[in-house]
Amino acid sequence: MPVDVVLGLQWGDEGKGKIVDFLAPSYDIVARFQGGPNAGHTIYMGDSKVVLHSIPSGVLHERPINLIGNGVVLDPAQFAMEVQQLESLGIDLYGKLLISERAHLILPTHRLLDASSESHMGERRIGSTLRGIGPAYTDKAARQGLRVGDIRFGDFVRRYEALRDAHLRRLDQQVSLDLAQQEQQWWAGIERMRAFRLVSGEQVLYEALSQKQLILAEGAQGTMLDIDFGTYPYVTSSNTTAGGVCTGLGIPPTAIRSVLGVIKAYCTRVGSGPFPTELNDETGERLRQAGQEFGATTGRPRRCGWLDLVAVRYAIRLSGVQQLIVTKADVLNGFDPVQVATAYLVNGQPTEQFPYDLVRQKAVPVYRPLRGWNLNHQAASHCETLQAFLDFVAQYTGVPVSHVSTGPQREQVVCFA
Repeated sequence: MPVDVVLGLQWGDEGKGKIVDFLAPSYDIVARFQGGPNAGHTIYMGDSKVVLHSIPSGVLHERPINLIGNGVVLDPAQFAMEVQQLESLGIDLYGKLLISERAHLILPTHRLLDASSESHMGERRIGSTLRGIGPAYTDKAARQGLRVGDIRFGDFVRRYEALRDAHLRRLDQQVSLDLAQQEQQWWAGIERMRAFRLVSGEQVLYEALSQKQLILAEGAQGTMLDIDFGTYPYVTSSNTTAGGVCTGLGIPPTAIRSVLGVIKAYCTRVGSGPFPTELNDETGERLRQAGQEFGATTGRPRRCGWLDLVAVRYAIRLSGVQQLIVTKADVLNGFDPVQVATAYLVNGQPTEQFPYDLVRQKAVPVYRPLRGWNLNHQAASHCETLQAFLDFVAQYTGVPVSHVSTGPQREQVVCFA
């Protein structure tokens, strides 16, 4: 069946946006299936840098229709800013962007609840982006959330006010004085959303599948942030694995043709939580500067470390990944040797399995050194040491590397398949 999936296999920020943008011209529909404006999918178009938070990364091309799926949580104010950014680049969205009526809305008070929760956690802070993602998914699970389709009904204002007031009663700190301004922006975003086609996403995709159209499902965050299988509790609030595609878009498992997993040639993480291969030294800072590792959504510096193949193989098995795409190979130019974690020591015992709890069980990585490289885009396919690195990754994980990204521009991708 003609649905392909692009997933991140680390802690997010793997370069999924660039890869989806690269692949999108071959598809009829690009659909985001989970997450919200905590995502930051960065695409470079010549001298222009586009950061997409909720809108799918196929929107910069003519061919695909883009769908914000039911598994996404959508902030109308952020959505309006994203639309404005794209319009300033001359992109006409109204004929190519659909929004699932079942997607849940993020309210301004969801953001206040997010900030309040983080402040009370103290040293146990999750490292939230403070975009209201967790509280919005909490309301969804509690069956009291507001959905995009609700904006068409006459009782929407009343329902909004009831949920807002319920949130305010839960806040035991002084309410942000700019709530009125945030609400004004939120309602302006609602009006902007009304101009788009609000659809039954599952019906749109069913008809597309019936017509043998090609669909690319785009994930946000990464496998190690999955609510069930990530480094809990330092995770996001949705399913970032292939299982989330079916529930986040309303398609059957039998519709999925292939799963493409994206990894960096090294590893990064934003926010709190365990990170076995983290480098708190000059090498880590060198990686950060070389890779410009600062969050696309928050601007926070990312924690940097060597590639963790134990975690990657775990992520591959969870989602049935069939192809690997390696990004930022150019960032490791001049690093020699390049280290790759192939096992952990947990309580002094070696293991190649990903542990149940990395918070209370410290995993010390066991590294395999590999020769480094210096390459440019044109020479990437002929670089023997890079090829040896890719061959080792493929051998360890059991999955072939199909593409390598060698720079930020959309054309800087080398196909090995």
